[in-house]
Amino acid sequence: MALVKYTSSDKSALGGERSCCLSPGADTISANQTLSGDQTIISSGGNFELGFFTPGKSSKFYIGIWYKKVRQQTVVWVANRETPISDKNSAHLTISDGNLVLLNESQALIWSTGLNSTNSNNSSVVAVLLDNGNFVLRDGSGSNSSLGQPLWQSFDNPADTWLPGGRIAFDKRTQRKQLLTSWKNAEDPAPGLFSLELDPNGSQYIIRWNRTEQYWTSGSWNGHIFSLVPEMRLNYIYNFSYVDNENESYFTYSLYNPSIISRFIMDVSGQIKQLSWFDNSDWNLFWSQPRQQCEVYAYCGEFGTCNQNSLPFCNCLEGFRHKSESDWNLRDYSGGCVREMNLQCENNGTTSNGRRDRFLASPFMSLPENSQSLTIGTQGDCENACLNNCSCTAYAFDGNGCSLWNGELLNLQQLSEGDGNARTIYIRHSASSSVFSGGKNNQGVIIGAVLGSVAVVVVLLAIIIAVVWRKRRQTVGSSKPVEGSLVAFGYKDLQNATKNFSDKLGGGGFGSVFKGTLPDSTVVAVKKLESINQGEKQFSTEVSTIGTIQHVNLVRLRGFCSDGNKKLLVYDYMENGSLDSHLFHANESKVLEWKTRYEIALGIARGLSYLHEKCRDCIIHCDIKPENILLDAEFCSKVADFGLAKLVGRDFSRVLTTMRGTRGYLAPEWISGVAITSKADVYSYGMVLFELVSGRRNSENSEDGKVKYFPSWAARVTVDGGDVLGLLDPVLDRNADVEEVLKICKIACWCIQDDENIRPSMGQVVQILEGLMDVNLPPIPRSLQVFVENQEHIIFFMDSSSASQSSQTKSDNSSANSTHSKTNTSSTN
Repeated sequence: MALVKYTSSDKSALGGERSCCLSPGADTISANQTLSGDQTIISSGGNFELGFFTPGKSSKFYIGIWYKKVRQQTVVWVANRETPISDKNSAHLTISDGNLVLLNESQALIWSTGLNSTNSNNSSVVAVLLDNGNFVLRDGSGSNSSLGQPLWQSFDNPADTWLPGGRIAFDKRTQRKQLLTSWKNAEDPAPGLFSLELDPNGSQYIIRWNRTEQYWTSGSWNGHIFSLVPEMRLNYIYNFSYVDNENESYFTYSLYNPSIISRFIMDVSGQIKQLSWFDNSDWNLFWSQPRQQCEVYAYCGEFGTCNQNSLPFCNCLEGFRHKSESDWNLRDYSGGCVREMNLQCENNGTTSNGRRDRFLASPFMSLPENSQSLTIGTQGDCENACLNNCSCTAYAFDGNGCSLWNGELLNLQQLSEGDGNARTIYIRHSASSSVFSGGKNNQGVIIGAVLGSVAVVVVLLAIIIAVVWRKRRQTVGSSKPVEGSLVAFGYKDLQNATKNFSDKLGGGGFGSVFKGTLPDSTVVAVKKLESINQGEKQFSTEVSTIGTIQHVNLVRLRGFCSDGNKKLLVYDYMENGSLDSHLFHANESKVLEWKTRYEIALGIARGLSYLHEKCRDCIIHCDIKPENILLDAEFCSKVADFGLAKLVGRDFSRVLTTMRGTRGYLAPEWISGVAITSKADVYSYGMVLFELVSGRRNSENSEDGKVKYFPSWAARVTVDGGDVLGLLDPVLDRNADVEEVLKICKIACWCIQDDENIRPSMGQVVQILEGLMDVNLPPIPRSLQVFVENQEHIIFFMDSSSASQSSQTKSDNSSANSTHSKTNTSSTN
């Protein structure tokens, strides 16, 4: 926008010397008024305030709108995003020639609503801040003017925030898109690199980097939710709707409860986030997309690497430094990194001092896009091809051939060692770079190499001696290591370790568990499997796959035995046994306090989330129940018996399998015979949560012979706002955090929804329990309502360890389907 400087003769027209002062608390700027300094206008209901503000520790000023009732200043709209002012007392926001304009301290025009002409009387134009956060310019003449169409409104020109009632639209006539654009950083509201827009080719949203590279899509709108945003199924706060006509298409949303303070933002992180303000405490994240920070394209800038498992997420490649230290301190990584030393290869392909550039390997990386592929037979040829091109900055060579990258590298990700997508990329550096350990001193390099070689030899000898000594101590019959850290035990070895399977710890559908001690005094739990028909090779392969999976909330599998029909699994021994022994058979010395129960619930969720979402193949446990949750010496919960769970390849979302698990924890889809997903485990987890709260089985026989079903009671209390602490295990004497108990009950109700699509993922459950995501009131599952209406259907829910119900066995199968009829209870948007 061209700057226009106004002289003193123009001031009267701009509301300068002859303008009226704003009344305190006013919501309107009239044609003869101006706003400057600390003056503000406040919406009629007191929800929003408009005036000059300074973001963070910045010394620059902007005109913006923020929440009046939120303790921490949260700006939702900025006028002069790219042109701040330095003196708010000399700057003016006023109305001129039918436009709202902002003049800086030099009286230069730096922002305007930009209306070419209006049919309105310019002297009657007013700017009003509405109670929904919309700042509108309208013709103030006429008694019904407030109901007319605004001449201009901030809702049509959003910054980074989408408020309820606003729209993110596409104008089919002008091809104009409304963008939701991130701030550059926390102290600079200038448009950043990340923007949300409506896809003109379909009813979905997309996020772009630098207005070009699309890295996320919401999926298509099905009338209720976006297909790739399943969190919306948990939504009972926001009412989304989609409008598509010949002139435009847009999404808008409203709040079921208007008293809730909520916002939707395009965050500086490159993620869209839905947040709500509760209890005057802090902003609560309802959901965000993409879920993983490193899924945001080029989040760490040029030559920066993103690591999902570290904080901060961004780091520079070795041999590079932050381009702007101040930006990185503000978590603005978009500028990326620059070389600590320029390349030898410079203009016209010449070299410096006759020395050529070299390459440094960066292992376990995801390869950037836009590579040049060459058909070259060896890595040496691939390296030379890059070296001979001065614009080539990196290469990779593997079974797929040679790939070269020219110019800056973007979207590098540091992956874990076991990640199947991890590759090694070779980054070009000056031969004199410090990454090659002092390339200027060849003598020093030689001496260092010699000393290093000697040190390596000494270390290798020490390792060899230690390994040999350890093997002599730990040799267990014919036991031998296999893939990963697993050991293939001989049957006689385990027979000796368990004293001929004499110390039984427990048992279940797959077999019995015995305590054992290995020759190195390691205490283990040995499970003898029954009715396992896999061939030896198939069994070993499946167990080896499971054996490579390690997580703090999964019981570690140490090894196995496959000797004909004798199949055994060897686990770490858990000192505090299984969860059921503490919940259902507890004495005073074994009472689990509420804090411990909450941590146990979180640990189980983390373990299942790892199996479902973090492994190379999705692993469905199929039998989540208290008996399969073990507790170590510190009462850290660990999911057990996943060794023979169902492996599901990432190319498949469902798997057909024979029915397994325990009645009382089985999801309805097991009964209906459809292929199951990981949501079957989610259902079982919900049932376990109810038992963690109550300290008893979900189904119990009362003294009058009727069956008590705790989930029905808990769901009704949760949804109707009853006495939540009254649901607690009596031994806790109501000693618990009421908000945590309510949160657990809400999650449990969501997990046991009849429609698996409405249930949350275990990753979402983890976020809710960790306080990173909110959970709303759930609908009462239809199956629980049916139970209340007809208690004959209770048999399906009975746990296998409950009292025998032989007289009702015949009605079991017939009632199951009707009890768990698949009903979509979602009325979410």
